[in-house]
Amino acid sequence: MSASPPSYPLLGAIESPADLRALPEQNLPALAAELRDYLVHTVATRGGHFAAGLGTVELTIALHYVFNTPEDRLVWDVGHQAYPHKVLTGRRDLLGTIKQLHGLAPFPSRAESPYDTFGVGHSSTSVSAALGMAIAAARKGEPRRAVAVIGDGAMSAGIAFEALNHAGSLPVDLLVVLNDNDMSISEGVGALSNYFARVISGPLYAQLRAGGKRALSQLAPLRELARRSEEHVKGMVLPGTLFEEMGFNYLGPIDGHDLKALLRALRTARGLHGPQLLHVVTRKGKGYAPAEADPITWHGPGPFDPLTGTLRKEKPGTPTYSQIFGQWLCDMAERDARIVGITPAMREGSGLVEYSRRFPERYFDVAIAEQHAVTFAAGLACEGMRPVLAIYSTFLQRGYDQTIHDVALQKLPVVFALDRAGLVGSDGATHHGNYDLSFLRCVPNMVIMAPADENECRQMLYTATTLEGPAAVRFPRGRGPGVAPVKELTALPIGRAEIRRRGAGFTGGHAAHAGHAHTGHAHAGHAHPGHAHAGLALLAFGSMLTPALALGERFDATVVNMRFVKPLDAEMLCEIAASHSAIVTLEENVVAGGAGSACSELLDAHGLLTARLHIGIPDRFIEHGSRDECLAAAELDLPGIGAAIERWCADIGLKTARGTPRLAAAAGPIAW
Repeated sequence: MSASPPSYPLLGAIESPADLRALPEQNLPALAAELRDYLVHTVATRGGHFAAGLGTVELTIALHYVFNTPEDRLVWDVGHQAYPHKVLTGRRDLLGTIKQLHGLAPFPSRAESPYDTFGVGHSSTSVSAALGMAIAAARKGEPRRAVAVIGDGAMSAGIAFEALNHAGSLPVDLLVVLNDNDMSISEGVGALSNYFARVISGPLYAQLRAGGKRALSQLAPLRELARRSEEHVKGMVLPGTLFEEMGFNYLGPIDGHDLKALLRALRTARGLHGPQLLHVVTRKGKGYAPAEADPITWHGPGPFDPLTGTLRKEKPGTPTYSQIFGQWLCDMAERDARIVGITPAMREGSGLVEYSRRFPERYFDVAIAEQHAVTFAAGLACEGMRPVLAIYSTFLQRGYDQTIHDVALQKLPVVFALDRAGLVGSDGATHHGNYDLSFLRCVPNMVIMAPADENECRQMLYTATTLEGPAAVRFPRGRGPGVAPVKELTALPIGRAEIRRRGAGFTGGHAAHAGHAHTGHAHAGHAHPGHAHAGLALLAFGSMLTPALALGERFDATVVNMRFVKPLDAEMLCEIAASHSAIVTLEENVVAGGAGSACSELLDAHGLLTARLHIGIPDRFIEHGSRDECLAAAELDLPGIGAAIERWCADIGLKTARGTPRLAAAAGPIAW
């Protein structure tokens, strides 16, 4: 690597792909070296997605050099590999801000640049999007081209094959670049394969093949013989038969770090009509030895020393929720042979590394295939197994139909361990787990739990395995408040909340319905002050218990750890509503249809019209930043929640000083 400070004479002069295309072709290898060095030194300062981008340096240069971007549409899949693209499209000097508050988006974003033709973050969407763009261009009579760049990992998802199946049946000018960075495949591309790749990706082969098809089109027996012979030869040396059968003209495989070969193949593909698939073989972490040796660790590292490759060590702390989950799963597997762990390609992120090593026969990584993961779990449950699906909240959205149709409808005992629930931080809007409470609580037969701390998470996961139907345990990213997990596993009573603090004037907590509010002609949500004996009650779901306890002291409020989103503790909820002047619900989920909405629905059904404020994630997308910054942006940090409660109490005339608040004016449910 370059000594500090690095010098980038070629890269420093490029402000757009037009500048790149003005360079002589012989300068491109030097540009690639500068770009790779720039990525290393820039990402080292703050961290970010790394190894994938190093592997696509030459490919990115070649794509922008051959195609007239942004007029030609270039669609990246997921976007982990798009850092070189951002650098070459006018965002070089901002790369150090990526994933930071108000900095560059972590993935391609249409709002950020015209060169980001499609917003991504979840994998395997590129072929579908590029196909739509290609068809739109044809309909409008525009000569621009559409190119999708998809990795071999993303190709494992069903949506990618659905798009390929559709595109292959159409006479549309679409290029799919398969970026194959599986090292075993890379090593298999030897001299003979390289020779055939050069021939098959060249213009002569394409012309001969097209001409041959035309000549044989009238001679069915010879055409069939030629097809079978071609498949036999290609099947021996190339993996392209599958794509040919789907209707694509297959080019490659070629070395994705050989700029001359890339330029030749891309120019060939650009001159062809119909669906084309170019297979390039790259190496994750290319050019940076530590990342080449361990691309998993270097997929998204934190800050590091660019010269030594030493990662900055994190300060030791309490276990993360993912680690709590991973240890619980190992403990459960030891005591119950029916336990099976499943993940859609998120072993490391979900804390399953140790489990996968200790229980390989009961560990299944199904690749990026969330729909399959859910139905696969359902099949296991049908036969008496106890499947545990470890999945990020944001990715369960992709398996929603299967959750309803294949699991809940049949009341199968599948445990959904929903990691990264709520605001996740630097990966931004595409990865926030903001919606699971809303989209799961409307599903019959589903039990939903939200732990407030590490031990509660462990016990809830165990509770889920004792049920005869589906259950979801949703927990946030990172560390909890520091409650040490108890080794012993104890099932919690289903649908039971707990009072963690009693406000002034509240002595209940065990009685059944304490009476219904009645005001004659009151609108929904109104309460009569004569029926309230205590002031404010804070009903906290999951991670919101910690700020609720702090605010309970400030407002002298009753604080309830709700624990269950479904079923709710109806007895406790009704008693709290009947004995308090006002209720505030707190959740790290969108307000719309969330846990607070569930509370209002229950109270309305019982005729309890206590004033209510629902605080959660507002009706807008929260952008990237640290988790704390995202919470602040959503006004879900302690100052934001406190200010929201004070404003609301002032609006309804509820005194919030210590003592017994009094309700001076009627007010209905409010979503903050």
